[in-house]
Amino acid sequence: MSQLNQGVTLFLSLLVEAAPFLLLGVIFSSVLAVFVDERKLIQWMPKHPALAALSGSLFGCLFPVCECGNVPVARRLLMQGAPPALAIGFLLAAPTVNPIVFWATWVAFREQPAMVFWRVGLTVLIAVVIGWVFSVQRDVRPILQPMVARYLPSPPPRPAARDDFDLLSGGTYLLQSGGSALKLDMPIAAAAAVAAPPQSWSLRLRTLLEMMFQEFRELGAVLVIGSAIAATVQVAIPREWILELGQGPVTSIVAMMTLAWVVSICSTVDSFFALSFASVFTSGSLLAFLVFGPMIDLKNISLLMTTFRSRAVVYLFLLAAQLTFVSTLVVNLYTNW
Repeated sequence: MSQLNQGVTLFLSLLVEAAPFLLLGVIFSSVLAVFVDERKLIQWMPKHPALAALSGSLFGCLFPVCECGNVPVARRLLMQGAPPALAIGFLLAAPTVNPIVFWATWVAFREQPAMVFWRVGLTVLIAVVIGWVFSVQRDVRPILQPMVARYLPSPPPRPAARDDFDLLSGGTYLLQSGGSALKLDMPIAAAAAVAAPPQSWSLRLRTLLEMMFQEFRELGAVLVIGSAIAATVQVAIPREWILELGQGPVTSIVAMMTLAWVVSICSTVDSFFALSFASVFTSGSLLAFLVFGPMIDLKNISLLMTTFRSRAVVYLFLLAAQLTFVSTLVVNLYTNW
């Protein structure tokens, strides 16, 4: 019974903590859809994949959303024809590269200010690299859920070339038990906004409210599922198993990355959670927790699945994990702070 009570408490705490930031992301997404001509904004963005990914990473300074609110904004960017590198850069970096998280990390690690800059720097670097990798997908629709891909603009025609590459060639959609593709319905208001943006202010306001309600209902449902899974895993796996991995330069990183994935704590408060392990774990492992958690955790995987196909989410997870591990291992081995 005590484990059940603990699981319910963890579930409610995750849900209460994440819901406001999901709402913030939905608000930004809806405002972008109704009041901002995203196509003109995207036209000003660099065309080079690395620069596009860097621009997307720095968008977090303009849209301060955590990993619960970045998915709807990234989805809006993709639906308006943003390059995959830009959307992926925003998706991975926005939860960390924003003033709120920067300030929270600075307060938590004021005795270790290097932690703040390492966190931001490595996050941007990893987001740019992964965004660049995904830029090889000329047509982004095959890596998206069908109901999202339906509303994307068609890519410009181009003769087939030998260097064209499909990240998901031979892949399948996420399957349900009956073998049919998982379909995640797009909010009706969002589809209408993509097809024909309203002109009058009254109609724009009405559309804004409808989009906010429908998108929050859609993403809120999967947030509940993700929070329940995260809470169950936290109760089922004793934390002592992770803590016993100690001060090893490799095992400590693996332990803290696993912990970040499991606890699924919001990026606005995760620095204070990580600080509680500062006397037990290496600096590189604390950095791994702060970098990897906001990118991919157990809770936001369900949110990512509302936009991306399952194999694309796996690619995001593996690339983020590998790059985080390698970069923080270098910190453990070659730095002393």
